[in-house]
Amino acid sequence: YVFFIFILVLSIGLVEALVLSPEDYIQSHSVRIMYVHVPSAWISLGIFSIISILSFGILVFKNKNFPLIAKSLAPSGLVFNIIALVTGSIWGKPTWGTWWAWDARITSMLILALFYLMYILAWRIYEEKNQVNKITSIIAILGLINVPIIKFSVDWWSTLHQPSSVKLLSETSIHVSMLVPLVIMTAAFALFSLLIFLMKYNTELIKIKNKGLDRL
Repeated sequence: YVFFIFILVLSIGLVEALVLSPEDYIQSHSVRIMYVHVPSAWISLGIFSIISILSFGILVFKNKNFPLIAKSLAPSGLVFNIIALVTGSIWGKPTWGTWWAWDARITSMLILALFYLMYILAWRIYEEKNQVNKITSIIAILGLINVPIIKFSVDWWSTLHQPSSVKLLSETSIHVSMLVPLVIMTAAFALFSLLIFLMKYNTELIKIKNKGLDRL
């Protein structure tokens, strides 16, 4: 059911983003990259934040389910992090005249990708349960420090990256004609990340069951 809902929401989002939404008066049609770039960045940040919170629960409360949930969330978070970096680079060429700049927002997003890679690699390198839980949790909690840096980098430093247009606690500056497809595409990407999570989670459960059978 998640897959079919994802396809439906994605189809509506693509029509809204590519056909119905207006072109920008400065950036023209290149602004449509926003409908992939921004939701990808949001989802990536959201997933890492959830992993970090779960990791705190692993260290403090020794919850047995949290490691499996956190491990299963990481792949989709990394995928969306990479998509955000790539689409940002594509968007940057016509907007800034360069594919890459060591801008505060871009650099901090690259650092987030490195934390994702370290987190996923740690699960592959270490095999002892308590050790891998502790190491991955520490990586995630340390990486959480970077999340507010990404969020407020455009406010703290003078950067090429434009300030946030969508704000929860104050008035949103983006027009509703662009906000609607942005929200729909974010919902579609969230459903896709849920789909990847469920597939990974079920795979991990099967691995655990097989290990249990091997010991019998």
